[in-house]
Amino acid sequence: MKINEIISQEPVCVSPRTTVLEAAQTMKILDASMLPVCEHDGLVGTVTDRDIAIRAVAGGCDAKHTPIGEVMTEDPIYCFDDQEADEAAQIMREHEVRRLPVLNREKRLVGIISLGELAACNGNEEMAGEVLGRIAVGSLAARNHAIAVKMEIQPEPLML
Repeated sequence: MKINEIISQEPVCVSPRTTVLEAAQTMKILDASMLPVCEHDGLVGTVTDRDIAIRAVAGGCDAKHTPIGEVMTEDPIYCFDDQEADEAAQIMREHEVRRLPVLNREKRLVGIISLGELAACNGNEEMAGEVLGRIAVGSLAARNHAIAVKMEIQPEPLML
């Protein structure tokens, strides 16, 4: 099944100049954990609730004045709307993400696809579970590594 058959249409974007507070409020209204960041019709980044928590809040940024461009993830990972759903799942697995911006071949944002949408479209909960498991294991290993470094303990090598 092609991605353009299952994506969330008409995605909401924020500008790199949007403040952290405005982006967080937009996420709350949309019940979204990720927003594409667009400028001049092009995708320039993504921002997640985790980016806001770790890079902005924990970093001591003033949410009312800090532009989201300072805390967004640049060089976003994406897929194309004419790709197969299995290809999107592979991209999610490789990059350990739960959502992907979807672009057309002119590189314009046309939607967002989530791991849940992929599982529902294919009836393939096993594939979704595998991707989610990979994300969880990678996150846990990275967190344990960071804690060990912070505590000045020789960390175990990351095994992903």
